[in-house]
Amino acid sequence: MNSQGDNSKAVLIAGPTASGKSGLALALAQKTGGVVINADSMQVYRDLRIITARPTPAEEVRVPHRLYGHVDAAVNFSAGSWVADAAQVLADVRVQGALPIFVGGSGLYFKALTRGLSAVPPIPPEIRECIRARLEREGAEALHAELGKRDPASAERLKPRDRTRIARALEVVEATGRSLTDWHRDGLPPLLPPGTFSALFLAPDRDALYARIDARFDAMLMAGALEEVAALAARRLDPLLPAMKAHGVPALIRHLKGEITLEEAATIGRADTRHYAKRQFTWFRHQLPEFEWVKPEQAAGWLQTIIPRRP
Repeated sequence: MNSQGDNSKAVLIAGPTASGKSGLALALAQKTGGVVINADSMQVYRDLRIITARPTPAEEVRVPHRLYGHVDAAVNFSAGSWVADAAQVLADVRVQGALPIFVGGSGLYFKALTRGLSAVPPIPPEIRECIRARLEREGAEALHAELGKRDPASAERLKPRDRTRIARALEVVEATGRSLTDWHRDGLPPLLPPGTFSALFLAPDRDALYARIDARFDAMLMAGALEEVAALAARRLDPLLPAMKAHGVPALIRHLKGEITLEEAATIGRADTRHYAKRQFTWFRHQLPEFEWVKPEQAAGWLQTIIPRRP
């Protein structure tokens, strides 16, 4: 058992992109002998280390990191797949007697972790490919209209141009004969029920965060993000795959095709990331109110209150 004491509770560190989550998790893991477990839907992809700001190889050597870069970009990795992987990692970490530290910005991952997930079965590849082909051929609004007839509840909830979610809802109806709403009623239990975790949401000042996002995107370009995206683009993967929609990737691919300048691509990438951060604030506030909002400068003190002291 780790000498730090009782590590039966997990620590969850969430927050908007570029808020300092990874650094905080690293410091906590070093202090407690804990294991950092990724809860970011883009940092799972091995093709995207730089553009998704994954921990560096040097950081990964300092403490154990799990579920980073373990999925190929050609995979349509889902929250359900992540939960299955996280369950195995959580079991391993608890056998070791170490503190599990989940860190990331993907609200759906944290919600699945603490609230459970719908038990939607895997969608056959041929159905997924057929729906995506229709999406390209007929457009999102036509498929949204069809969804309105086959799954009215999902159609009412989704915007007519939300290509990814419309395709997903239609795939589920086509493959199972049941709506997503029906599947959501028959969910899988949470890995971390209430009382088994402490949860923190890093909430930096908005203006300071947006300035940090802009500076980080420029630093990514200096570190080789364009070359990383060029290697991904050379694989000619389905543009609807999650990895192909990571912030900055579509704009940099447009630049590589000669459609826009590098500065225009960077401007789009920075703006998309700022908009995403804004959505993260809103999502966590409404969907996961059990996360305690803490300013970055107060986070270390907050962690001291929940981590057992050494004897």
